[in-house]
Amino acid sequence: MREILRNGFEKLNIGFTEETLEKFEVYADLLRDWNEKINLTAITEPGEIAVKHFLDCSTLLLHCDLKGKVIDVGTGAGFPGLVLKILKPDIDLYLLDSLNKRLLFLDEVVKILKLDKVTLIHARAEDGGRDKKLREQFDFSVSRAVANLSTLAEYCLPFVKNGGKMVALKGPSLIEEAENAKGALSKLGAEIESINKTNIPDTDMEHMLITIKKLRQMPTQYPRKAGKPSKEPLK
Repeated sequence: MREILRNGFEKLNIGFTEETLEKFEVYADLLRDWNEKINLTAITEPGEIAVKHFLDCSTLLLHCDLKGKVIDVGTGAGFPGLVLKILKPDIDLYLLDSLNKRLLFLDEVVKILKLDKVTLIHARAEDGGRDKKLREQFDFSVSRAVANLSTLAEYCLPFVKNGGKMVALKGPSLIEEAENAKGALSKLGAEIESINKTNIPDTDMEHMLITIKKLRQMPTQYPRKAGKPSKEPLK
């Protein structure tokens, strides 16, 4: 795993240390151990974890100067947020997920890796986005998600302050989704800043990375109540 990560980070021109690589190895071991108790990932072979989780999530840094206060909405097993924190220790990271079992796993990872400035939040995105302590408080919202972009934007943008950005790793359908989401983004006070293709070295894996900038304060009716954004995406 260490050699796969070293080679990948070097080719991506992403900075790392030997301590960074060690942290990822420990993270992977914990992921595999916990995965026997709760369903965290279908990817369990160390080399695949290195490529399909760690290197994949790290590509977000290729087109994003991540800094300040960052929230990972629907973090799951910590992707991409915890990967980004290991690579960028200075960010103030918040990990939000609706399933407490996942947060128990993340809490152990954070403690064993001795990561500071990491806060765990047990909430649905729609509820968290209405919490005054979280709403429009973040420089960046990040996600690696399968939700439709209009839905994902309603989950993520409520957390982003004016001038801040939502950054998401998406699949090949992003171009069409982005076009269809322009109306939704306008209602949410945001617009697309850039779309970039990211590739993982020595593989045929690629993700589309979209950056959305928050232009103005979000209307108070958003996000809508839990379940609504996914059942009835904004247009």
